[in-house]
Amino acid sequence: ADADAVSDLKGFLSENGITVNEQADEADTTIILGESDDEIPALDQAKERLGIEGADSLAEEGYVLSVRPEDSEGGTVVIEGKDGDGTFYGVQTLRQLADESEGNVILAAADIKDEPSMSVRGTIEGFYGNPWSHEDRISQIEFYGDMKMNTYIYAPKDDPYHREQWREPYPESEMERMQELIDVSDRNKVDFVFALSPGIDIQFDGSAGESDYQALVSKCQSLYDMGVRSFAIFFDDISNKDGIKQAELLNRFNEEFIQAKGDIKPLITVPTEYDSNAMGVASTISTYTEEFAGTLDPSIKVLWTGTAVVPEGIDVSNAQQVKSVYGDRMGIWWNYPCTDYIQNKLGLGPVYGLDKGLEDEVDFLVLNPMEHAEASKIALYGVADYTWNMADYDSRASWKYALKALMPLHADYLETFAAHNSDQGPSGLEFRREESVSIQSALSKLLESYRKEQKKDSTSYGEVAKECRRIVASANVLLASEKENPALYKEIKPWLLQFKLVGEYGGEVLDMMESFQMKECFMRSYEQARALQILMREVNDTYNRTASHPGIKSGSRYLRPSFDALFELATEHFNKICGNLDAKPLPWEEVKKQ
Repeated sequence: ADADAVSDLKGFLSENGITVNEQADEADTTIILGESDDEIPALDQAKERLGIEGADSLAEEGYVLSVRPEDSEGGTVVIEGKDGDGTFYGVQTLRQLADESEGNVILAAADIKDEPSMSVRGTIEGFYGNPWSHEDRISQIEFYGDMKMNTYIYAPKDDPYHREQWREPYPESEMERMQELIDVSDRNKVDFVFALSPGIDIQFDGSAGESDYQALVSKCQSLYDMGVRSFAIFFDDISNKDGIKQAELLNRFNEEFIQAKGDIKPLITVPTEYDSNAMGVASTISTYTEEFAGTLDPSIKVLWTGTAVVPEGIDVSNAQQVKSVYGDRMGIWWNYPCTDYIQNKLGLGPVYGLDKGLEDEVDFLVLNPMEHAEASKIALYGVADYTWNMADYDSRASWKYALKALMPLHADYLETFAAHNSDQGPSGLEFRREESVSIQSALSKLLESYRKEQKKDSTSYGEVAKECRRIVASANVLLASEKENPALYKEIKPWLLQFKLVGEYGGEVLDMMESFQMKECFMRSYEQARALQILMREVNDTYNRTASHPGIKSGSRYLRPSFDALFELATEHFNKICGNLDAKPLPWEEVKKQ
């Protein structure tokens, strides 16, 4: 049986205080695991005795898992993988099925036959901004193993040795960390893909071109010597659009390095025109795309991002259009939940927008996450589910499981926070996500009735008031729960502070609506609301200031705009009776005069 699968299973048993007998004992649970091509008599006998269909007919990485409590006194568990990776994934499913009751690990009867919808499933650390820390990457790769994701592309834009100083070898300290990432990847069945982005200044011709090519080979050789067997060379986000020269370089590297080694997976690339609109696939193919695609060796994998740099989703039609130019070698690089273009927000919502029909078109999908590695696991959980079992994927159910996985003790509070911190707009890229879904209707009705009739809709008012209390409570509990997930806490704390203020602000605005005919009560709520506007600005001006899009925004698609509008209306109504107050709410940040 696969050594990593056995080791992981033993680790799981040990974590739960279960010892492995030196000899079989019918009174204890028997666990039998191996691969479909293994010669293990006990495995074959168990399959025959229990009528279990083997993993022979499954795709690579598939497995069968059977839990039979009735077989022998202690019950029997059988895991057979199509290959070693499949056995490892069967163990992960066993871990997920296990329940605890009164200090015992309980496994319900189950018969599972499982295989992936896509063969390449994972992430590309390809965002601009602060690269993940070494600890982040270790945690990510271990998470991928748990979630049956098998690919991690190392391509942080702001790692100087990946892009700006691509010719230079990594320092020894960095190589030591890289070796640990490679080793952890191997143990978790994750393909560590080493990527370089030389396009900003690489030379193609003459002695300078030859020198640059050798620098490319030398750097990749150093990673090959450490055990890397997957490589990528990217030409995205550069001004050079010589598609022929780029493709010829890739072809040479592919022939002289990738194929010559004989044990490396297909080379991966990203063209300079990497979204289908830039390619012109829906109308007239651009010169660059035509030349690049026409010159590139067909064995080289090509990634594209959809119809835009950050599209709302990707459908079958778009995949077919791109394949009409590049063929079946295409893979998806989806820039979600990446926030490098709007760093003052978080992308914590469900994963949706990817057509389930893509299973028949594309066999490769990687997500580009946020710089917040732990928070990104919410979306990565979703894409892991989607790429493994596309037909049955349920975005909302997967999202809820992800929240529980990150904070099992306080998942409901995290759900409230995530539900109001999911939109990644507005921005120049026009990418939007649903936000505050459960309260949108109530906010709209409350605002409409108050604007038209100068009175509140009682039902909507009650719903919004309840949500404001829930927001404040959720923020308080999460701010007091650092120990449950310290990495997540550190990443989202500034947004939690802002989130709490937004909820408190909403509560005060509602009180203003209720008391606009009672001067003393109204003034008290007005002053509190104005103070909270100032405090929200202070949080925005204090945290996340080094980002290209500085500040902290929370509940910015529906909550804050609705509360601001109600604040203004309530103040105007009050002014008509007995006041002369400033009705304009203070925005997140001071508007600088030109």
